[in-house]
Amino acid sequence: MLLTNKTAVISGAAGARGIGFATAKTFAAQGARVAILDLDGVGAKSAAVELGPDHIGVACDVTNKADCERAMAEVLKAFGQVDILVNNAGITQAIKVWDIDPDSWDRIQDVNLRGVLYLSQAVMPHMRARKSGAISCMSSVSAQRGGGILGGAHYSAAKAGVLGLAKAMARELGNDGIRVNCVTPGLIQTDINAGKISDEKRVEILAGIPLNRLGVPQDVANIFLFLSSDLSGYVTGAVIDVNGGMLIH
Repeated sequence: MLLTNKTAVISGAAGARGIGFATAKTFAAQGARVAILDLDGVGAKSAAVELGPDHIGVACDVTNKADCERAMAEVLKAFGQVDILVNNAGITQAIKVWDIDPDSWDRIQDVNLRGVLYLSQAVMPHMRARKSGAISCMSSVSAQRGGGILGGAHYSAAKAGVLGLAKAMARELGNDGIRVNCVTPGLIQTDINAGKISDEKRVEILAGIPLNRLGVPQDVANIFLFLSSDLSGYVTGAVIDVNGGMLIH
């Protein structure tokens, strides 16, 4: 198994049909102990129970630095170490750029971008002391193509910010043996977009995807597994597209 004796923290992973929980299940199946972090603390604990007795669920508001530090301390108390962090928590909003108000801007930036910084900072002292760690960050094809599907311009901006932040962290943390990478999914079928795509729109979208299907959470979970395992031991600062060819650079 690829993650034997590893411990992983995955944010935004309480949703049963989301990318985070698919990643948690994949990591657990590969031998990792998993801490599911989510704003919904009850949901996080319930999801961890579904994984099995070796895993835990912890409430965490990634937009709050102190709460990230508290949650990470709780994980370290339970597991003794953290080898892997997957910054998966995120929200979106379908809105035109001229309608973005200050509150919407702040909310989207705080969860999608600020949360990556705060949760990464919370685990950095531990990983730097151990000279080892793998941090993966969730960006989006929206950051690369300028939106155009379900997220607004503020979502594209936040996810583009994740790309820059992750690359900067990779550069600064490399000497500490910590790898930092990004995943940029295309349109993945989750609860976030369930029922929001008409049949007509689906046909239009599929026409632009060479693999001729929408993605599923497992497609992204598999890439997080690669980036979190020793298979990617010489990979840092990378951006891996998971979009079926929707965007080919």
